[in-house]
Amino acid sequence: MVIDSKKLKKMFLDFFSENQHKLILNYPLIPEYDPTVLFTPAGMHPLIPYFLGQPHPLGKKLVNVQKCFRTGDIECVGDSSHLTFFEMLGSWSLGDYFKRQAIRLSYDFLTNKRWLNLDEKRLSVTVFAGDQDAPRDTESYEAWSVLGVPDDHIFFLSKEENWWGPVGNIGPCGPCTEMFYDTGKPPCSPSCRPGCLCGKYFELWNDVFMEYNKTSSGGYELLKQKNVDTGMGVEHTAAMLEGKETVFEIAAIRPIAKRVEEIASISVPTSVQEKSIRIIIDHIRASTFILGDERGVKPSNVDRGYVLRRLIRRAIRFGRLIGIERDFLTDLADIVITLNESEYPLLREKEANIFDELSKEETKFKNTLEKGLRKFQRIAEKSPKIDGKNAFLLFQSFGFPFELTKELAEEIGVEVDEVGFRNQYERHRKVSAESAKKLFKGGLSDASKETIRLHTATHLLNEALRRILKKKDIVQKGSNITPERLRFDFNFDRPLESNEIVEIEEWVNEKIKQELPVIRKEMTVEEAKAFGAQAVFNNKYGGDAISVYTIGDFSKEACGGPHVSNTIELGTFKIKKEKGIASGVRRIRAVLRKKPEKTKDR
Repeated sequence: MVIDSKKLKKMFLDFFSENQHKLILNYPLIPEYDPTVLFTPAGMHPLIPYFLGQPHPLGKKLVNVQKCFRTGDIECVGDSSHLTFFEMLGSWSLGDYFKRQAIRLSYDFLTNKRWLNLDEKRLSVTVFAGDQDAPRDTESYEAWSVLGVPDDHIFFLSKEENWWGPVGNIGPCGPCTEMFYDTGKPPCSPSCRPGCLCGKYFELWNDVFMEYNKTSSGGYELLKQKNVDTGMGVEHTAAMLEGKETVFEIAAIRPIAKRVEEIASISVPTSVQEKSIRIIIDHIRASTFILGDERGVKPSNVDRGYVLRRLIRRAIRFGRLIGIERDFLTDLADIVITLNESEYPLLREKEANIFDELSKEETKFKNTLEKGLRKFQRIAEKSPKIDGKNAFLLFQSFGFPFELTKELAEEIGVEVDEVGFRNQYERHRKVSAESAKKLFKGGLSDASKETIRLHTATHLLNEALRRILKKKDIVQKGSNITPERLRFDFNFDRPLESNEIVEIEEWVNEKIKQELPVIRKEMTVEEAKAFGAQAVFNNKYGGDAISVYTIGDFSKEACGGPHVSNTIELGTFKIKKEKGIASGVRRIRAVLRKKPEKTKDR
């Protein structure tokens, strides 16, 4: 039996459901209950408060399939496995079972005839070798040995390969054990082992044992609650189960590749063309899911919109590189929707918006490309060689991949300084990487007191906007929080007047002074709706309960936390800036001016 990605997901959820795990939300790509990150990077990310001890509404044993988006490896997209958008299977134990039971469950799902039925003799595992921060993981080693995995199939590896986390610089983390399957390829060398990049060992699954907390001083302390966090990439594992060499050949993706080849009139792609096709596939999948998300965004020059615009324009650029001159992204998006609508019906519901945004972006970018061609001609006329600085200018400002510049130069007999371009690009990449760290900083991966205070303040701001502006339909359209400030996006069709800003500040500060308790309540989605909690209740995977935070009798909002316990902890709220960022969307930047002082015992 061939197990494709849909069967894999169903089997995984069924297996853990049989083992008393509760199905939880497939969180939106644009976090619904966490206003502090740009995109959901992993299934575990929304669960960080529960790793730290907050009770989860559905209990201690959880499972889900999660759509994820990461840009950290965007430059690697085009090889056989890297994706920016992907689905992740995950299971969790929040202070319930630990290493031995987690390993037994993993082994059972992989080798049992009812489930994946993999050959146990081809299974190898890695465990943490130990260092000055944490001891050798003998418990995991013994758990695998008891199951019959021979010693020569168990490898002790360093922290670099068998340690996970934390998400930021501080927080939950711990050793992990990874499972690999022998593909049957010959070893590349006598030292070939699981984790080698030669392709002999296929990585199946990762069980993370979060038993430590990394402190701000850089040390490690044991957590009071020991947790298990497992992750299995859907597309990656499906490629192995379907007998495919790359993730781009699986049943859930291959139809997109075929359509790209048809549009580009390519019968057998060259290696260069294949890379371009893979980039187009990845970026149109990611763009379609971002545009079709519960809280989909539009292409822009800031934050989530900037990431989306970059994906769309990269897809267009690489389409141009393989000879596609016409608009083509809506054709591909339609295939993405068709392949996924049974599991994500919202994609089809938002089809018109997805197509409209892709079409508008293609039109805008075509004009930019034409300007770039004129710029290329002017550069080429002035010199017999295009230096690295100008090649990078074409790349950065006009969207020309280096290959396109090189191809155009070869046609007219002009050289291009590739080394100079690579140097310019590397400098830019390092700066961008640092900027990205700052951009994605904040939120639950930065659970500092300052961030938690600002996070709580967004709840009061959200309610103040509805009350002062007298519009009950105002909702959060995005947010980013750092220890220094909060940034809150909301739907409103005009600039705020100065007196309205003052009234909003006064309303928030009045609630802070009233020393209102911040209380978390667990309730079902239907109960939350009846209760009047603010949220967008349209997830396909909707668990039995969610967390709703109330602040006095004023604010009711579904959220993943964390929060302060009383508004007096917030300090003084001040709006620093208000502006429009898109049609019908405004942005507020605000701060809490001073550290709070406890005025009396409560």
